[in-house]
Amino acid sequence: MEARKTLHDFTVKDIDGNDFSLASLKGKKVLVVNVASKCGLTPQYEQLQELYEKYRHLNFVVIGFPANNFMGQEPGSNLEIKEFCTANYGVTFPMMEKISVKGKDQAPLYKWLTKKSENGVMDQKVTWNFQKFMIDEEGHLVDVVMPKESPMSDKILNWITGS
Repeated sequence: MEARKTLHDFTVKDIDGNDFSLASLKGKKVLVVNVASKCGLTPQYEQLQELYEKYRHLNFVVIGFPANNFMGQEPGSNLEIKEFCTANYGVTFPMMEKISVKGKDQAPLYKWLTKKSENGVMDQKVTWNFQKFMIDEEGHLVDVVMPKESPMSDKILNWITGS
């Protein structure tokens, strides 16, 4: 049987257009979030940043993937998105370049996150902005937290702290 891909098999572009190997995150729990600047859930940026600051010492990282798949809520360029996140929410967690998280042009990473045939765990469509995929230290998909659920939910906090 072919070994399944993990998060660490992917290389994406960061918001500045540089290659970002997700293998550099080996040994960390990763929260992969599709983000948008003009969404009712956009204030979750604040909680995601708080989560990152509070728990990064536990080998935890948040990665934001801007996406314009839902009602045009991320219309900006990578530069505009970066400026928005930094100015409004003080985001310091890694932000990647804008991608598509569903449909015909879905990014390979999101094909892996959403198809059980690729991730070995579950089929889970991206239903809206700020859907949170939980990835363990070995790069395997663990679970998903739906968009409206807070980044500070018990489910996420217990997973990060192992309690």
